Amino acid sequence: MQTECYPISILPRLSRLFLDYADSHEPLAPFFPYSPYLQQWTKQTPTHDPALRSQIADLLDEQNRGFGASGATSDNIDRLRQGAPAVVTGQQVTLFGGPLFTLFKAATAIRKAKDTGAVPIFWLATEDHDLDEADHVTLPSRHELHTLRLAHAESNRAVGKIPLGANLRVLLDQAADLLGPSPILDTLEAAYTPGATFAQAFGKLLASIFADNGLILIDAADRRYHALGAPVLRHAIEHAAELESALFERNKLLEARGYHAQVLVAPSSSLLFLIDDETGARLALKRKNEYWTTGKKSFSTPDLLAILDSAPERISPNALLRPVFQDFLLPTAAYVGGPAEIAYFAQSQVLYDAILGRTTPVIPRLSTTLIEPSVATILARHELSLDDILGSHPDDLAQRLGARSMPIEGKRKLAAAGNALDEELTTLTQWMRALDPGLGRSADVSASKMRYQMNRLRRLAANYQLQTEASLRRHIDALYLNLFPDQHPQERIIGAVAYLARYGDSLVPELIEQASQECPGHKAIFL
Repeated sequence: MQTECYPISILPRLSRLFLDYADSHEPLAPFFPYSPYLQQWTKQTPTHDPALRSQIADLLDEQNRGFGASGATSDNIDRLRQGAPAVVTGQQVTLFGGPLFTLFKAATAIRKAKDTGAVPIFWLATEDHDLDEADHVTLPSRHELHTLRLAHAESNRAVGKIPLGANLRVLLDQAADLLGPSPILDTLEAAYTPGATFAQAFGKLLASIFADNGLILIDAADRRYHALGAPVLRHAIEHAAELESALFERNKLLEARGYHAQVLVAPSSSLLFLIDDETGARLALKRKNEYWTTGKKSFSTPDLLAILDSAPERISPNALLRPVFQDFLLPTAAYVGGPAEIAYFAQSQVLYDAILGRTTPVIPRLSTTLIEPSVATILARHELSLDDILGSHPDDLAQRLGARSMPIEGKRKLAAAGNALDEELTTLTQWMRALDPGLGRSADVSASKMRYQMNRLRRLAANYQLQTEASLRRHIDALYLNLFPDQHPQERIIGAVAYLARYGDSLVPELIEQASQECPGHKAIFL
């Protein structure tokens, strides 16, 4: 299978912190103790309390059976129980499995685990309360994208606990029209049922997709996980001031190095949420001296500790503390993350040091654009590559193709006129600048306007060519629809099930193979 490798910076809107980390052949200290290019983490096995490991394995066995775990997954849980380390990744639970990068995360964790003798674990982020991020999926048809969104009432509950409801049937019918008959459609309909929650459906879907690969799923919203992870939550309550101070210092250092903090740390903020015992809403805990507040409710530190003892599931870690909570529960040798998650780790690192006394290495997930044969044919016909698409606006690229397809006589006339105009204007403005600097500046302005008009003639000719050859615009639209939809990377927009429907069982093994990451940047994979 043909692949092309590009620097990760080909993707838009990535933070400078992540770009520097991804490009660093040495640890980007003190934010990241390991370089993504080096494999020191493979030589280290995280220490993990055997009793805790056994309890976690019991819970994982129970949960994964509920998701329809394969024999390979059960075997991996046994290996974990017996002392194997884990390569962990995770994602919010979403409608119909969410975008392509969900597959890429799981594939990378599976590949890295396979290469190092670890087991792959996928953390289901079921405690998030942002339903607007989880209630939809985008699927392509031939000429447009379709966003399927689940109609729902406003909910304060954790997304993972929300039932999908009767409206789901309409979306399944729409997905069937877009995907066509396929095994993955059958899997979707088996997993996503009206009575299932987001967590149950998402878990069953992933368990089926990666059945042959032994992917272990964990939903840590369970009260028993929170009870086992209570030492981390207790530390965040009892040492809130010290942790806040460490984060402030880390944020200052990030800013001094020219970066910015991914998570704002305000003087009144904390690392914790409290689940309201009446509404189920997840409320940010704010701290002032020895008291904590959520809205109009106030708690002392002993009050919070009492809640942690009696109802540990009501205390929830925020985005910075969550990975520490995760890696207390699991023997994590490495975490596979996306660009934003990895940038978070630069702040979380001080929490790792303070609470666990170690920092988990982070590995960038597979980042790729999948190029189907019909799309590859268009690219080849117009001598384009992926960076042409990601680096250009559709209108600008259309102009380029229009100019390129112009008859040779027209190209020669435009080139001759442009070259002659540029030569004469250069000579003239130099002479006028020699006469008087002010006159020269005015001449430069006028010359710039003339060159603009010359470029306008080029655009007019290219636009005429585009209108004459309507297929050019159709080709441009097809390329952006498939490779860079709405000026966003394909992996962040298009639902994974669209490609699973088209390429079936062969896609997952190929992604796992490609996740070896001999290309440390962004791949184009020609299917």
